[in-house]
Amino acid sequence: MSKRSDQITLVAGGAGFIGSHLCRALLDRGETVLCLDNLQTARPSNLRLLERDERFEFIEADIVNPLPLDVLERTWSIGRVYNLACAASPPQYQANPEHTMLTNVVGTDHLLRLAERADARFLLTSTSEVYGDPEAHPQHEDYRGWVNCTGPRACYDEGKRAAEAMAFDFARMERTDVRVARIFNTYGPQMHPDDGRVVSNLICQALSGNDITIYGDGTQTRSFCYVSDMVEGLIALMESEQVQAEPINLGNPNEISVNELLTHILALTGSDADVVHRSLPVNDPRRRRPDISRAQRLLGWQPRVSLEEGLAATCAWFAGEIDGGRVPRPTAPDRVRASVA
Repeated sequence: MSKRSDQITLVAGGAGFIGSHLCRALLDRGETVLCLDNLQTARPSNLRLLERDERFEFIEADIVNPLPLDVLERTWSIGRVYNLACAASPPQYQANPEHTMLTNVVGTDHLLRLAERADARFLLTSTSEVYGDPEAHPQHEDYRGWVNCTGPRACYDEGKRAAEAMAFDFARMERTDVRVARIFNTYGPQMHPDDGRVVSNLICQALSGNDITIYGDGTQTRSFCYVSDMVEGLIALMESEQVQAEPINLGNPNEISVNELLTHILALTGSDADVVHRSLPVNDPRRRRPDISRAQRLLGWQPRVSLEEGLAATCAWFAGEIDGGRVPRPTAPDRVRASVA
């Protein structure tokens, strides 16, 4: 499926953390980008950086609702649809679990039907959370997961699993050309300081000089992918002619514990803050590491930015935001309800 130069690329959730980086990369590729976002988790500064480009247009919209007329009127100009529209950190998606589930199911249905009418290629950003607290390690795409369908994370975990099921049904019925990315932990500049993810929490707490919160004993592991690598993977997946109707893991296979992550951040920030421990959140995964052999084989993709490089850039960005007053200094270690997700 080729893409005409006059076609529009629609990015739902394009004002968020990964979405704003994706929009910037697409603009740099010469694409015209239409961004939909309800601004639930976006930072206004993300949009300001994008709106300087005349090929970027923003429409405030919630994909749970019927898509705006401004979008539907341009259906036949749309060549690509990226769906990144869902809060991705536990504190954010658990704050309104009904909306999280509806975003994943109803919202994905709206965008799939738009892609079908437009004869556009569709990419769903799913998540490593579809694997739950995995019994298989590392996690490969054929592993079906171990997910608690009634727990506090189910609105997101099961919502993404349902979104995948719907996307693959559209593909099997030849209604839409579908791509599905299972995203593993991603970090970098433009993260929201209050999103509750472990990288932003630890960096902001270390820079503030307040106590640093570790949930559990810190031996739980994650694999952290720098945002520029993730964006390259998403674009490669969208443009690939090799991928069939199958999920693709995108993440960095370098697995480290939360304690090791903290050691890196303390060294980069020079912080000597005390570390306090809190109870581990319910159903929080013990280990997380992607098997990316499918992405390597089909996309020729693998992460290039080391953890040391990525954390240095992220710490420097947060330091600038705090010094510039754009990020308030946390006043207590539990100001943000953290997670190791």
